Amino acid sequence: MAHPRPWIVIGALLGLLAVALGAFAAHGLEAAGDTRAVELVKTAAHYQAVHAIALVLCGLLALIAGPDSRAARWAGRAGVAFLIGVLLFCGALYGIALAGAPLGMVAPFGGTAFMVGWGLLAVAGLRLPSAPGRDAKGS
Repeated sequence: MAHPRPWIVIGALLGLLAVALGAFAAHGLEAAGDTRAVELVKTAAHYQAVHAIALVLCGLLALIAGPDSRAARWAGRAGVAFLIGVLLFCGALYGIALAGAPLGMVAPFGGTAFMVGWGLLAVAGLRLPSAPGRDAKGS
């Protein structure tokens, strides 16, 4: 998905959902007195919000570089990794907190996907053209 629009939209929607889930943790779960669930949801919402912004950044980088550029393709790969990270890491924490699902072994794979995403985003940055209309050297 090298086109910028999906990353911007997905990132914005994940950001919206992160704020809603954080508010639910602060107001709904705290009132219920489930401190473990509150901490898990707050942690998941925090990581989701950070990586929602990263997804928007992937879209903006692709927009700046041009959808058919090498930088945009690397930004798209980073976006996939960030999205997998949100689904696995944050999804596991939400599942544990809200449903008691045994998903603890899934979260590290999501964390790894986050790290891969940041590495891929760095490559995308290196692939940005050094001047408008020119590809970066070595791409």
